[in-house]
Amino acid sequence: MSRLNSVFLFISRHKYMVVIFFIVLIVGFIDDNSFMHRFDRRNRMGQLRSEIETYKSQYEAADRCLREMDSDPKTIEKLARERYYMKRPGEDVFVIRDSEEEASDVTPSDSSVRY
Repeated sequence: MSRLNSVFLFISRHKYMVVIFFIVLIVGFIDDNSFMHRFDRRNRMGQLRSEIETYKSQYEAADRCLREMDSDPKTIEKLARERYYMKRPGEDVFVIRDSEEEASDVTPSDSSVRY
Protein backbone atom coordinates (compact mmCIF):
# COMPACT_ATOMS: atom_id res chain seq x y z
CA MET A 1 0.00 0.00 0.00
CA SER A 2 2.82 2.34 0.75
CA ARG A 3 4.16 1.77 -2.74
CA LEU A 4 0.84 2.83 -4.25
CA ASN A 5 0.81 5.90 -2.04
CA SER A 6 4.29 6.82 -3.16
CA VAL A 7 3.20 6.58 -6.84
CA PHE A 8 0.20 8.82 -6.20
CA LEU A 9 2.38 11.23 -4.27
CA PHE A 10 4.87 11.35 -7.16
CA ILE A 11 2.08 11.98 -9.68
CA SER A 12 0.51 14.68 -7.54
CA ARG A 13 3.84 16.47 -7.14
CA HIS A 14 4.85 16.19 -10.79
CA LYS A 15 1.48 16.20 -12.51
CA TYR A 16 2.58 18.62 -15.23
CA MET A 17 5.64 16.55 -16.05
CA VAL A 18 3.53 13.37 -16.22
CA VAL A 19 1.03 15.05 -18.55
CA ILE A 20 3.83 16.39 -20.77
CA PHE A 21 5.41 12.93 -20.86
CA PHE A 22 2.15 11.34 -22.03
CA ILE A 23 1.58 14.05 -24.63
CA VAL A 24 5.10 13.55 -26.01
CA LEU A 25 4.54 9.80 -26.02
CA ILE A 26 1.27 10.10 -27.92
CA VAL A 27 2.46 12.74 -30.38
CA GLY A 28 5.86 11.15 -30.91
CA PHE A 29 5.06 7.48 -31.25
CA ILE A 30 1.41 6.43 -30.97
CA ASP A 31 -0.66 8.92 -33.00
CA ASP A 32 -1.30 8.56 -36.74
CA ASN A 33 0.49 11.87 -37.27
CA SER A 34 3.44 10.95 -35.08
CA PHE A 35 7.00 11.84 -35.90
CA MET A 36 7.77 8.23 -36.85
CA HIS A 37 4.87 8.09 -39.30
CA ARG A 38 5.90 11.46 -40.74
CA PHE A 39 9.44 10.18 -41.28
CA ASP A 40 8.13 7.03 -43.01
CA ARG A 41 5.80 9.08 -45.21
CA ARG A 42 8.58 11.47 -46.17
CA ASN A 43 10.77 8.53 -47.23
CA ARG A 44 7.88 7.05 -49.22
CA MET A 45 7.31 10.41 -50.93
CA GLY A 46 10.95 10.44 -52.01
CA GLN A 47 10.60 6.95 -53.47
CA LEU A 48 7.41 7.91 -55.29
CA ARG A 49 9.03 11.04 -56.72
CA SER A 50 11.89 8.98 -58.12
CA GLU A 51 9.36 6.55 -59.64
CA ILE A 52 7.53 9.50 -61.20
CA GLU A 53 10.78 10.70 -62.78
CA THR A 54 11.44 7.19 -64.13
CA TYR A 55 7.95 6.96 -65.63
CA LYS A 56 8.24 10.45 -67.11
CA SER A 57 11.47 9.52 -68.88
CA GLN A 58 9.89 6.29 -70.18
CA TYR A 59 6.86 8.25 -71.38
CA GLU A 60 9.04 10.79 -73.16
CA ALA A 61 11.04 8.03 -74.87
CA ALA A 62 7.86 6.27 -76.00
CA ASP A 63 6.34 9.56 -77.16
CA ARG A 64 9.48 10.38 -79.12
CA CYS A 65 9.39 6.92 -80.75
CA LEU A 66 5.70 7.34 -81.59
CA ARG A 67 6.28 10.74 -83.21
CA GLU A 68 9.18 9.27 -85.16
CA MET A 69 6.97 6.42 -86.41
CA ASP A 70 4.24 8.87 -87.44
CA SER A 71 6.64 10.85 -89.54
CA ASP A 72 8.81 8.13 -91.12
CA PRO A 73 7.44 4.85 -92.57
CA LYS A 74 10.95 3.35 -92.62
CA THR A 75 10.99 3.56 -88.84
CA ILE A 76 7.83 1.43 -88.67
CA GLU A 77 9.41 -1.17 -90.93
CA LYS A 78 12.61 -1.17 -88.87
CA LEU A 79 10.65 -1.63 -85.64
CA ALA A 80 8.53 -4.42 -87.12
CA ARG A 81 11.60 -6.25 -88.38
CA GLU A 82 13.67 -5.89 -85.20
CA ARG A 83 11.09 -6.45 -82.49
CA TYR A 84 8.48 -8.65 -84.11
CA TYR A 85 10.61 -10.50 -86.68
CA MET A 86 8.32 -9.54 -89.54
CA LYS A 87 9.53 -10.06 -93.08
CA ARG A 88 8.59 -9.40 -96.64
CA PRO A 89 7.23 -12.23 -98.77
CA GLY A 90 10.04 -14.37 -100.12
CA GLU A 91 12.57 -13.26 -97.51
CA ASP A 92 14.33 -15.45 -95.01
CA VAL A 93 15.14 -13.93 -91.62
CA PHE A 94 18.08 -15.16 -89.58
CA VAL A 95 18.20 -14.08 -85.96
CA ILE A 96 21.61 -14.18 -84.30
CA ARG A 97 21.76 -13.74 -80.55
CA ASP A 98 24.70 -13.43 -78.19
CA SER A 99 23.24 -14.99 -75.04
CA GLU A 100 20.47 -17.26 -73.82
CA GLU A 101 18.89 -14.40 -71.85
CA GLU A 102 18.03 -12.52 -75.03
CA ALA A 103 16.50 -15.67 -76.52
CA SER A 104 13.77 -15.77 -73.90
CA ASP A 105 12.70 -12.13 -74.47
CA VAL A 106 10.58 -12.51 -77.62
CA THR A 107 9.83 -15.66 -79.54
CA PRO A 108 8.51 -15.29 -83.08
CA SER A 109 5.15 -16.77 -83.86
CA ASP A 110 6.02 -17.27 -87.55
CA SER A 111 7.41 -20.76 -88.14
CA SER A 112 9.48 -19.64 -91.13
CA VAL A 113 11.95 -17.72 -88.97
CA ARG A 114 15.19 -19.62 -88.64
CA TYR A 115 17.69 -19.33 -85.81
